[in-house]
Order: sequence, then C-alpha cells, then structure tokens
Amino acid sequence: MLRLLKYLKPYARSYLPAAIIVMLISTLVRLAVPILVGKVAIDIAISNQDMTLLMWLVAIIGGLYLLNFIANALRIRWVNHLGQNVIYDLRHHLFSHVQRLSHRFFDNRSAGSILVRILNDINSLQELFTNGIINLLMDTITLIGITIILFVLSPKLAIAVLIVLPIMFYISTRLRRNIRRSWQDVRLHQSRLNSHLNEGIQGMRITQSFSQERENAEFFDGVNKGYFNSFRNAAKKSAYFRPFVDMSDAVGTIILISFGSFLILQGEDNGGIAIGTFVSFAFFTGMFWEPISRLGQMYNQLLMAMASSERIFEFLDEQPNVAEKENAYEFEKMHGHIEFNNVQFSYNEERIALQEISLDIKAGETIALVGHTGSGKSTIANLISRFYDPTKGTVKIDDHNLKDVQLASLREHISVVLQDTFIFSGTIIENIRFGRPDATDQEVMEAAKVVGADDFIQRLADGYFTEVEERGNILSAGERQLLSFARALLASPSIIILDEATASIDTESEVKIQKALKRLLKGRTSIIIAHRLSTIRDADNIYVLENGKILENGSHQVLLEKKGKYYELVKSQFTMLDTI
Repeated sequence: MLRLLKYLKPYARSYLPAAIIVMLISTLVRLAVPILVGKVAIDIAISNQDMTLLMWLVAIIGGLYLLNFIANALRIRWVNHLGQNVIYDLRHHLFSHVQRLSHRFFDNRSAGSILVRILNDINSLQELFTNGIINLLMDTITLIGITIILFVLSPKLAIAVLIVLPIMFYISTRLRRNIRRSWQDVRLHQSRLNSHLNEGIQGMRITQSFSQERENAEFFDGVNKGYFNSFRNAAKKSAYFRPFVDMSDAVGTIILISFGSFLILQGEDNGGIAIGTFVSFAFFTGMFWEPISRLGQMYNQLLMAMASSERIFEFLDEQPNVAEKENAYEFEKMHGHIEFNNVQFSYNEERIALQEISLDIKAGETIALVGHTGSGKSTIANLISRFYDPTKGTVKIDDHNLKDVQLASLREHISVVLQDTFIFSGTIIENIRFGRPDATDQEVMEAAKVVGADDFIQRLADGYFTEVEERGNILSAGERQLLSFARALLASPSIIILDEATASIDTESEVKIQKALKRLLKGRTSIIIAHRLSTIRDADNIYVLENGKILENGSHQVLLEKKGKYYELVKSQFTMLDTI
C-alpha cells in the first residue's frame, strides 16, 4: 500500500489537499448537526419555548446542509480527477517498464497474462484511488469524532453501546487472510482465462481448419468455470462482513434504547441524561455504523487491490536480464565490424544453443548462416541485437563489447527482418515509417520501390494510406514481408539481419528482392539466415552450423568444392527440386 500511495505524490499539492479540505468540511458539518438538534434545539430551544432560537437553528442547519452538498460535489469531482490521473500514471509506468524488459521475460509468459496485469489488475485499483482513499480518511475521522462526542455526551452509555465493537473486529480480523487469498486466487484464474482467450482468438484459423471448435469450447468452459468458482468463493467470503455490521448495529440499537431510556428516567441530577442528549446519541449511533459498514466494503476493496498490486509490483520488480551500464557507450556512427569471441549461450541449463562460437565479420561484409533448425542461426542474430547476453565469451561491434553499449543506440543501427513479420494496425505508410518516424512520405515511397512493394501498394484502394487492420490481415504473407523489408531499409541501418526473410516470398517477388538487396546491402554489414540456399550464393562468407557449432565456412564455390556439409545441403535441396 505504501508503494501504491507513492503514485499520489505528484498530486500532493493540487487535487489531494483540495479533496481533503472539502472532506473535512463535510465531516465537520455531519458531526455538528446532531449536536445542534439534540443539545441546542431540544434541550434549550424547545425546553425554553424559544421560537427565535429555533428558527435560527433551522436556518443554520439548512445552511450547513447546503455547505455539505457543495463540499461533497467538489470532493467527488477532485477525487475522480486524482484517481484517474493516478491510474493513468500507473498504467503508463507498467507498460513502459514491460517494454524495457528482456526477451527472456516474454519467453516465459503468455501475452494474455501480461494483458491482465496492465488492464484488469490496474482497473481493479480504480475504485481505490477514485473513492477509497479519501473515503477511508473521511470514515476514520468520522468514527474518531463520533467516538469522542459519544464519550463527552455520556461515558456510561458510550461504553454500553460500543461494547460489541471488539467482538466485531475480532471476527473481521479472522476473515482477513482468508479473503485476501481468495482474491489472489481470482486474479490467477482471470489471468488463465485471458491467456486462453488471447491464444484461442489468435489461433482461430487453426481451430477451424482442424474442426476443433467443440474441444476448444470445452477447454474454455473448464477455464471459465474455474474463474467463476474462484470469484463466487471470494465474493461469498467478502459478503460475510456486512451481516456482522448489521448484527452489531442491531445489538447497539437495543442497548441504546434500553439503557438510554433507563438513564433518561434516572434524571440528570442522579447521573442520567437529558432527552436532547439521548436524541443526539441516537443520531450519532446511527451515523457510527454507516462508516463501519463502508469501511467493511473498503476492506474488501483493499484486499482486492492488494491482490492486484502484488501482481503489478511483481512485474515492476522484474529487472531486464540484459542490463545497461551507467555511462554506457553511445554509437553515434557504426561501421559494422562484428566479432564473436568464444561465445557460448544457452536458453536454459538443459539446452546449449551455441558452443564456443568465434566469428569475425568485417564491416560491409555479407555473411550467411545455414544449417538445420535448432543449429543456432537465429541465436547468433539475437546476440548481435543484444536481445540476450552470451553465457560465456564476448560479442563486439566496432571493438566495443555490447555489454558496455547503450541498447537504444545499438538497435538504432540494426534492422531485423523476421520470417513471421509483424504488421501493426494502421496505414501502409505508417507501418513502413515505423522504422524511422521522421521519414518523409517521399522517402517511404522510395524504400517501398526499392524492395518492389510499390507495385502491390499502388493497386490497393487507398494506396499508401490503406488501412491494413490488425496484424495486416488484408495482406498476403508475401506482401507483409515486402512491407517489413521496406520498413527495415527505410531505417538506413549499418547492420541488416534477414532471418528467413524470403521464406514467405514467391519466386517472382524473390527475384525482385534479390536485385534490390544487391544495391541495398552494398556498404552495410549483412547477416542472412536462410534455408533456401539459392538466396545466399553471393554471400562473401557462408557459415554452416550444426548443434551450436561451426562445421565449416567459406564462399559458396569454396564450400561446394570441399564437398562437406554445405555440399550435402545443396545437393539434397536440388534433389528435392528435381523430384518435384
């Protein structure tokens, strides 16, 4: 809770003090009215038949209620401004932090579970910040004020009426831990539900292709039922508090009427109380259980908020595996000389992806990485972009260890094109410009022409301003890949990494791209990962990998003459083509 309250700090001089001031005004008005009614109106004005004083009291009480109305209206307005700003800041902080986390964080978590933290868990804090904190303060002050006034009016009657409080607090304390765990369980089931929904919607085409709708619905029903049962259980336990408050109120009212009547009959001279005091007491006793009931609801709300905040702070406490040093070196210009010195890397203890790899890629050189799936090709590309750090050894660019380099300045000079390219919702021109936001429309169009994307873009209804929808659903796989080429090339990088980038391109488009790449890769360090060996014939150096080791390297012609592993890969690929 202390960590959550720190998000109020930016508003400690604006909305927060204003809301507290009007809350105090409202509380003082509510505490003053019963005293005016009981002690002044009944015991003085009515007892002495002073109609002038009575009329003045009516006017004063009316004015106080008007003041209370204005104070409450301002409190609600300012508290909502405060709460919405805090929620905005918290969500912005969480999303910004998640963006800085390393790839390992996303390797171990589904997109749905991350969405739950940023959306649902933060939304559950909304009521706490918009009403909860100020209401908690108001109700606490009200309870303290009422308790003091009750003991001033009649200590004996106050002790009698409030004797049930310790019992109620004992029972509610026993419930606390159980309720908190129940809401934590709700958040866990909600995360599973959202995760399955996200996966199910994204994989809908596969589900329908294999006619697995019924099985998918049955699995969803199980996850949904788990969430339903956990929420019902938590709500049932949370609902126990209100009946205890009502029971305490009933017992307190019985004590007030019976013992209060006895004290009135006893008379003030014999240690009793006046009728006006009893009326004020009745007012305050009724007011006493109202904030306690709200505090009970606030308590449940607080437990829900704590369960959510624990999950939020779990993410905020995550630190990037790929850490950036203070005063790290900033690449203003990158030549593109890449060195791997005895690099070993493993995604986990059981699987070593790279074993003592050493590479020396000269600036402006085009190299290719080939090998079977799992041989370590993409891992090398990931280490160059420093999405991961090597388990052992060093990776250098222009003689700078990547661990000593600013991540942003490193990645600004590297463009990566993946096989499964990601297209954002928006227009064609916005997607290409994603690699360089300050590029002009003309520069965007030139990049598209270079990779051969301009032809299909011009055929679209709105050309470069066509909305591509989520993940570029209106485009074919090849068209999406061409856009990713244009995006990467527009960034004008020093290093280009093509990770199976032509796998989704048809033969005709591939010929266009090969021509474009010859002009584009000139003067840039290029790493091409490909299963199609026809795309890497012109590479300066080809590295053949297997089980994380370099088996051989050399130019296309040199490797063919060696008749080693590369020769076998080429032969098997062309044999397959001949068979077809």
